[in-house]
Amino acid sequence: MTSYYDIDDILAEEELVSVVFQKAVNGVGIDPSSETDSVESGSKVELPFWLAQELHLRQVAVMALPSCFNQRTRLEIQADAAFVDLRSRCQFFYEFGCKIAPLVGDRTIGSWLLSTFKSRYKEVLTKAHSAVFAASSKYLALLSKEETKMYEAAQSSMTAFKKWRMGGPRFQRASFLSRKRKSTE
Repeated sequence: MTSYYDIDDILAEEELVSVVFQKAVNGVGIDPSSETDSVESGSKVELPFWLAQELHLRQVAVMALPSCFNQRTRLEIQADAAFVDLRSRCQFFYEFGCKIAPLVGDRTIGSWLLSTFKSRYKEVLTKAHSAVFAASSKYLALLSKEETKMYEAAQSSMTAFKKWRMGGPRFQRASFLSRKRKSTE
């Protein structure tokens, strides 16, 4: 779900997307090095997703499939999903994929994202519960932001469980039980 105030959502929409203009547009000033403020029909430009989405919905431009979802990436993930560096491809891999899936002509992105998440989920949780700090920092560099949040949540839950299991009294005495009542006689 998108939220206007969610910083992760804002950053996910800043991902650059290749766009081909279907119509000539005047007064946009997309390229500061160009002499004119117009874009010709058929021009290919890299734009942030939030702008490309608006242009696509207004049928001014068509988005191309980003490189983080191309066939090469899919083959690498099919080979060994757990050790593919998603962060270098796209920091918000899953969120960006969910946003771009309905806008690009490829209908397989949604199911592919789900299978990618499923195959990486087990490895992320296993590493979170058993990884040594030195090894975990190397592994965290491979994870997308969504997976990093899941990893940190799994580690904190394991820490809380160990603390509960090993530490302190099982039952805490309520403070009002220790006070004695004054007799009313």
